Amino acid sequence: MNAPVPSFSWRPVCMRQDLVAQSGVVVRVDGEQIALFYLPGADGPDLYALENRDPKSGANVIGRGLIGHLGGELVVASPLYKQHFRLADGSCVQYPEQRLRTWQARLNGDAVEIA
Repeated sequence: MNAPVPSFSWRPVCMRQDLVAQSGVVVRVDGEQIALFYLPGADGPDLYALENRDPKSGANVIGRGLIGHLGGELVVASPLYKQHFRLADGSCVQYPEQRLRTWQARLNGDAVEIA
């Protein structure tokens, strides 16, 4: 018996020209702020989507964080308390109890979509 395949409902949130390479931008979807990180040419996906709200401060600042590598993983550093969140799954390196919600993200032609 085959395991059920998860179904994703992709929706456009902005256009490719709205993205900034090697940096974050923020979009608002259904009242929630989502930070998009565009890393063309990186190992792995080119696009990541994470919750913009920093769980420690409550401020919507993750999209302004610095992207880097920590322990061989791509991370974004929160601008306020400098904790690092893994782009792949939103987990926090320093504080395992902190986590950012993540979405699947892709480029579909010139449209940026999340699911």
